[in-house]
Amino acid sequence: MQVPLQLTFRHMDPSPAVEERVRDLVTKLDDHYGRLTGCRVVIDAPHHKQHGDPFGVRISLAVPDREFHVSTDTAPRPDHDDVYVAIRDAFDAVKRQLRSYTGVRQSVRS
Repeated sequence: MQVPLQLTFRHMDPSPAVEERVRDLVTKLDDHYGRLTGCRVVIDAPHHKQHGDPFGVRISLAVPDREFHVSTDTAPRPDHDDVYVAIRDAFDAVKRQLRSYTGVRQSVRS
């Protein structure tokens, strides 16, 4: 990746374990798809975290001619009270966007 990962924790203390998980997922995306030029991830805990309140995860991922945006805030799920599940779902969504994008680009070249 050309630009280092930008990771922001909002309304929560930074977590080395969560940061490591996000870095691992970004590295896997970069290894698989290549050509990533940047990635911003924001992990947002509710202002007054209570059991069952969902975490929000927003990802902005850039490739040379496009940027992808994913947010778990738009449709929070009950299992997003676990930050790792919210992160997994956000990265799964951005992977689907990348897969669709690379498929379209390959069919245009053919």
